[in-house]
Amino acid sequence: MAGDDVTQTLAAMGPRLRVVRERRGVTLADVSRATGISTSTLSRIETGRRKPTLEVLLHLAKEYAVALDELAGTAPAPATEARSTAPHSFGDDKAVMPLTPYVGGLHTHKHVLPAVAQSPGRPRQVSHEGYEWLCVLYGRLWLALGNQDLILTAGDVVEFDTRTPHGVANAGSTGPVEYLIMFGPQGERPRPRTPPAAGLGTDDREAAEQAAPTSRAPRR
Repeated sequence: MAGDDVTQTLAAMGPRLRVVRERRGVTLADVSRATGISTSTLSRIETGRRKPTLEVLLHLAKEYAVALDELAGTAPAPATEARSTAPHSFGDDKAVMPLTPYVGGLHTHKHVLPAVAQSPGRPRQVSHEGYEWLCVLYGRLWLALGNQDLILTAGDVVEFDTRTPHGVANAGSTGPVEYLIMFGPQGERPRPRTPPAAGLGTDDREAAEQAAPTSRAPRR
């Protein structure tokens, strides 16, 4: 495996482990009790702040009843089928595609939830350290955020502190829902930067840059 492939595999490992755990309906505390791995270590691995060791992966693969190469996303395609370039998927659950080839810091993933025949019920919520920015690309996404229930459609964006209990589900029955997640495990978040309005002079642009983003420079 080339160096870039290793980096991308490690970058996808945390979200993949989180998906598998949530699919089984267990908490970090449950996994910690079963494996002897501390909840803080499990949390840092899932949020990309720590690279998992082989020993940890072996414990988790056994606990989740999942093959190690499936956790790593390196399971070979069936011999009777052409090799697919689709995102890594987990049975009938969400597929996750890492878009940032590094571990830790602000990173982005694309998620795909398959169509559902009937309403899955209110999404199961989780909470953890970090900050999340979510944008729906296609379909209808049900976001249970604290006591709120939001139905998001293509183009809708929401951002929130992930210490707030949250969960998602496909809110439609006609097709999948695709969305992007930008996640900062230590509270990192996107920083919107709006360019100066057209027609401002050099002095005005400098004043606007110094004042942004909390105020707006007046025109002369």
